[in-house]
Amino acid sequence: MIKGFYSAVTAMVTNSNLQELLAHNAANIDTPGFKQVLGTVEQFWQTPVVFPPGNLQNLSQMTYNGLLGLGSQSAPQVTDFTQGAMQLTGNMFDVGIEGEGYFRIETPDGERYTRDGRFLRDAEGLLVTVDGHYVLDENGNQITMPNGDITIDQNGNVMADGAALATIDLVFFEDPQAALTPDQGNLFTTEETPIADGTVRMLQGYLEMSNVNPTQLMTQLVEVARSYEAAQKMVQNQDELLGKAISTLGRIG
Repeated sequence: MIKGFYSAVTAMVTNSNLQELLAHNAANIDTPGFKQVLGTVEQFWQTPVVFPPGNLQNLSQMTYNGLLGLGSQSAPQVTDFTQGAMQLTGNMFDVGIEGEGYFRIETPDGERYTRDGRFLRDAEGLLVTVDGHYVLDENGNQITMPNGDITIDQNGNVMADGAALATIDLVFFEDPQAALTPDQGNLFTTEETPIADGTVRMLQGYLEMSNVNPTQLMTQLVEVARSYEAAQKMVQNQDELLGKAISTLGRIG
């Protein structure tokens, strides 16, 4: 009975965590470069299930029958790094990444990485993100953007009036899943050294959109809500059964 209560309560907590994660994905469904976070569930407090032999004096012959989970919990979150759809914006400062790679960004807390190519020219004429962080070139320097029309080719070369100004830097990781950790906003951090090159092209006037699938997200939200309600009813049932058991024991005593 107590096991059933624990299982139901942990299921409620787990589904509540999944709801928060899905809500985070929903809030960023229109955020360029956003990578959805996937939630998984695992068993915890697993205990061995054994059956004693017919002769209780020989307990060394107990039969092992696997593990019994006493509840569920949220497993470590996983970021889905699959490519998002490319959307035409026509903004000359917007840059979409098609393929591998991450923009290198300078923030007050150090370098960060992102797929969000919504760039602007700030008051000082520097190329920045929508959050005001500096976009870096291949030498790790800030990029000055003069007034007038700017051209950015597929290799990230920035040109004005036919003159090369800088090259937007892209960094690559052999295994982004293992290398990158989500940070504030739409940024990632890493403790690994980027690899030399990758398969990529940059598209001026485009943005890579979020890789959240709206239909799939709605289905998941409904499933998690139903699972939470089922666990909630189970808690109520277990509570009623426990109350009846205590009442019965009181009368027997």
